[in-house]
Amino acid sequence: MEDAGTDAGTDAGTGARDRDAEGRARSARPRDGLGRPLPYGARGVERQPEGVVRAPRETVGEAQALLDAGKPFHAHEVFEDAWKSGPEEERTLWRGLAQLAVGLTHAARGNVTGGARLLRRGAGAVEEWAAGSGVRRPHGMDVEGLARWARELAGRVESEGGSVDAGAEAPRLRGTA
Repeated sequence: MEDAGTDAGTDAGTGARDRDAEGRARSARPRDGLGRPLPYGARGVERQPEGVVRAPRETVGEAQALLDAGKPFHAHEVFEDAWKSGPEEERTLWRGLAQLAVGLTHAARGNVTGGARLLRRGAGAVEEWAAGSGVRRPHGMDVEGLARWARELAGRVESEGGSVDAGAEAPRLRGTA
């Protein structure tokens, strides 16, 4: 997910597009803790590997650690892996969780409209999944609590404006959100 206005993976020094080991376009620019691209050569945070297949509880645990560390963009990458590799019947759940993490990312970056919108969209997706599946606590997660947390945060982001502290606002994926 490149930010609008970035070079989308083009090394300005050479004009060549960055590629990963498999030849796919992938920006090699370092990123900050909220996933924003930094200039080439800058010191960024370690990126999440993409395409990792994890057990659901491993996904939840890894994402929680990233959220607690104030890295919701990186947690989104973990959820996105589960969304893409998980069973078809759980994809709406993982997509919704990825949207919650991206919503928190946007809110932490100061994008009030995008943050609130994605938090609400993610809340709706996890609730929709829970209603359709009949599973109230998938992989130990409190989806009702997560949806409530997301909607409350969306309202605060809109009413207060500005950015939020991603680590302080991190939801509890298991237990009470």
